Amino acid sequence: SADVQFMNRVYGMFSQTNPLHVSSFPSVAEMEQEVVRMTASMLNGNDKVCGTMTSGGTESLLMATLVYREMGRERGITEPEILLPITAHPALEKAAHYFGMTCTYFDCDQKTGKALISSMKSKFNRNVVMIVGSAVSYPHGVLDPIPEISEFAYSKGVPCHVDGCLGGFMLPWLEKAGFPNIVPFDYRNRGVTSMSADVHKFGFSAKGASVITYRNVDFLRHQFFAYPNW
Repeated sequence: SADVQFMNRVYGMFSQTNPLHVSSFPSVAEMEQEVVRMTASMLNGNDKVCGTMTSGGTESLLMATLVYREMGRERGITEPEILLPITAHPALEKAAHYFGMTCTYFDCDQKTGKALISSMKSKFNRNVVMIVGSAVSYPHGVLDPIPEISEFAYSKGVPCHVDGCLGGFMLPWLEKAGFPNIVPFDYRNRGVTSMSADVHKFGFSAKGASVITYRNVDFLRHQFFAYPNW
């Protein structure tokens, strides 16, 4: 199609750049900042919401999980757990494997597929460093009760990540189009501290491209690694 041909042409223009070297390729860094800002606005984030682009939904989930593991360490948590519904993306299990964490699963309603708040509350413990909800689950396409999940996380002082890798670039427009039964799934909930959204799905970009956003830079700074002694 014409869209694919256009994307291939643009991709070819920048295929030899390296986004790690922002001083050498400032235009690429500027494009990343613009995509992050547009995504944050689409997800009803304020001016403090920030983030980065990643290579896909898996890396976005890896980054969020790393951030919350590091924040948990600062609070003295040595055996960090991810509290998540059984329908959550397996990339979170991969993240737990990579980063020495444990996935603690809670149940979903067998008819609707939505996360069960009662089960989530029963599985919560002091080692939980993040709670996850899906918007929407992959491959089920079910929107979890993000307001209830995030508000519980907020009450416990625990970060809440919304996995919008599939629905992040779809739900905002379905909501604007008037589709019913779409609960607030984004930064309108005070307990949501991060969201991932894949540009290469319903953002219709070339693969692989995703965005990981955080409520503010205090979260984002835990994602970065710096080594000044080289």
